Amino acid sequence: MRSKTDLLQGTLDLLILKTLALRPLHGWGIAQRLQQISDEVLQVNQGSLYPALHRLEQQGLLAATWGSSDNNRQAKFYELTRAGRRQLDAETAHWTRMSTAIARVLADNVASQTHVGSVQRR
Repeated sequence: MRSKTDLLQGTLDLLILKTLALRPLHGWGIAQRLQQISDEVLQVNQGSLYPALHRLEQQGLLAATWGSSDNNRQAKFYELTRAGRRQLDAETAHWTRMSTAIARVLADNVASQTHVGSVQRR
C-alpha cells in the first residue's frame, strides 16, 4: 500500500505550477503550501522538489529571483512565466480528463456479465 507521501508519477510538476499560480514562493514555501492545502496528505521531499524546480526553470516555465524569506534568510523565489501558465492550463485539462476517466472506472459497478468480452460460465 502507498504511504500518504507518495505522489503519482508525473503530478509533481502540475502541483508546483498550480501552487505558484497565485504568488511567488521559495522551495520550502511550496512544500508547506502543498502540505497545507492537501490536509497533510501530500508531502514533497526536498530530493524531489528542488530538481523539479530546477528542471521547470530550465524549461522556461518558472523564473527565479533571490529574495528574503519570512525569517530574513536568502531564498530563491519561483514564479510562473507565461509559458508556465500555458503549461499549467494544459496539464490541468489533461489531469481533469484523466481523473474523470479513472473516477468512472472506479464507480463502475455494473455486473461483469453485461460487459463486452466477458466470460460466460456454464
